[in-house]
Amino acid sequence: MYIIRDTFKAKPGQASKLAAMFKEVMAKQGHKVRILTDVVGQYNTVAMEREVDGLADFEKMMKEYSEGKDAKEMREHMKGYTEMYISGGREIYKVM
Repeated sequence: MYIIRDTFKAKPGQASKLAAMFKEVMAKQGHKVRILTDVVGQYNTVAMEREVDGLADFEKMMKEYSEGKDAKEMREHMKGYTEMYISGGREIYKVM
């Protein structure tokens, strides 16, 4: 099993909006994710975590995001999210 964590450094005043957008869109798409915001650490941090059984599942999920039947709708819901953050990154952890 793997944990995929996408982390975003939001612009000041945008972290809660970005977190709410992720939560709403992922719920509409039926994805089981955790949306996290900072309590201690880097200010304005929003993270999205999901578990996958294998990296092939992650690759399939990414392909669906870009080419799947709901991809256009998801892009419409996510419109403007890139204006809410400064930087971001992805970490993949193997659960032992």
